[in-house]
Amino acid sequence: MYDVVVVGAGPVGLFLASEVALAGCSVLVLEREPEGRSPWRARPLGMRGLSPASVQAFARRGLLEALREAPDTEESLAGSRRVGHFAGIMLDGSALELPPYQLPSTLPGMLMTSLEAVETVLAARAVKLGAELRYGASVTDVTPYDDQVVVRAGEQEYAARWVVGCDGGRSTVRGLMGFDFVGTEPQFTGYVVDGTLADPEKLEPGFNLTPTGMYLVMHTGGHFAMMDFDGGAFDRSQELTREHLQSVLRRVSDTDVTVTDVRRASSFTDRAMQTTTYRKGRVLVAGDAAHIHAPLGGQGLNTGLGDALNLGWKLAAVARGNAPEVLLDTYTGERHPIGEWVLDWTRAQALVMRPGANAPAMQRLMRDLLQTHDGTAYVYSKLSGLAYRYDVGDEHPLAGRNAPDFQFEDGTQLSDLLDDGRAVLLDFAGDVEDPGGHVRYAAKRPLDDLGLKAVLLRPDGVVAWADDLGTLDAAVDRWSLRLK
Repeated sequence: MYDVVVVGAGPVGLFLASEVALAGCSVLVLEREPEGRSPWRARPLGMRGLSPASVQAFARRGLLEALREAPDTEESLAGSRRVGHFAGIMLDGSALELPPYQLPSTLPGMLMTSLEAVETVLAARAVKLGAELRYGASVTDVTPYDDQVVVRAGEQEYAARWVVGCDGGRSTVRGLMGFDFVGTEPQFTGYVVDGTLADPEKLEPGFNLTPTGMYLVMHTGGHFAMMDFDGGAFDRSQELTREHLQSVLRRVSDTDVTVTDVRRASSFTDRAMQTTTYRKGRVLVAGDAAHIHAPLGGQGLNTGLGDALNLGWKLAAVARGNAPEVLLDTYTGERHPIGEWVLDWTRAQALVMRPGANAPAMQRLMRDLLQTHDGTAYVYSKLSGLAYRYDVGDEHPLAGRNAPDFQFEDGTQLSDLLDDGRAVLLDFAGDVEDPGGHVRYAAKRPLDDLGLKAVLLRPDGVVAWADDLGTLDAAVDRWSLRLK
């Protein structure tokens, strides 16, 4: 019997498998596709942006350099002008200031990379840690029992203490287990195309909001995207022919541009749905299996990676018997509100982009707001993933937030202390006793202590406690960080 079976070998499933295997649990990953590599996941259609929070997560598990070395990866430094968009309106991040309790970082501000690169790095990590990956294993049944779950894939059955569905927006696990999946229906059909344009000069590069929709021309010229506000009627309902794609592109761009060749194309919508809970007994869901929405602002991948980082250490602690099952309830408690926010975030963008007589007024208003320092700072704080705050039972302003990137006088940095997946107690003043258990004690002097004497970090890098020595034991116990 496995400790955990993960269904789905995308970035979320592989990151989760790595987290659980890092803690010494036995993990099996089942993936329905016959192999890990796919042209849909490589450049250009597979390109995605990793937020600063996701970049931190890779750095804190020792995975960032491998991802940086991937041929598809491009990075921008903190303070770059290139920090994202809201409803196709670009943000200028060059004048952004650090929010309270954050520190200057040596990490990239963001990374552009491909799903193939992310999955290659994470699969290698998972296998190195002992996880088993089986491709061509399509799950057809999930049967929960009091003490285990049995998963059927083809002619094989696999028993596990816990099962996590990371199998995408059309999740088999979610459907078989009867998770309630609720939300709003789509307003548009979106298209992503890798093709050839006879006259690309007729289109403006970048995001373009028009009276009839939106189009986006990537740097390759033949890689473009568009949104047609047809109520989602065309998505997956008809063949994506060259003629249809050209017709939509001409309509939304108001040009007579010619599409001469289509190598690959896919469609999507802004349907926004979420499970009402992320856990039903011994079965959990993460990533697109838990929430789907339009890919506006690149929130899908980053939200899913956040799910995996939040769930991984908790699931491992419960599977090892070092924490009670109730710890898993904090997964839904902490991540469901973030999923709900992401759905609203994409709904708001679709509303701003929707054509109509009043659309230009709304778009001008948003451009004016996003040209202000406060407007840019607000949107960037959301897109970066650094504004999230969990309720961890501590009142300190830093508690519940992603830890700042502390740099230490001995030349090390915070990511060097989190690579083994344990909690970390940072003792800046030498006043705290080592609590033992699953806590890595580090008495180090930082270059900037932010006025703090000590900080306790959960394995996911979230601050569980700060400074009030009288409540440290309670924080350690609350997060089950001691050996039982």
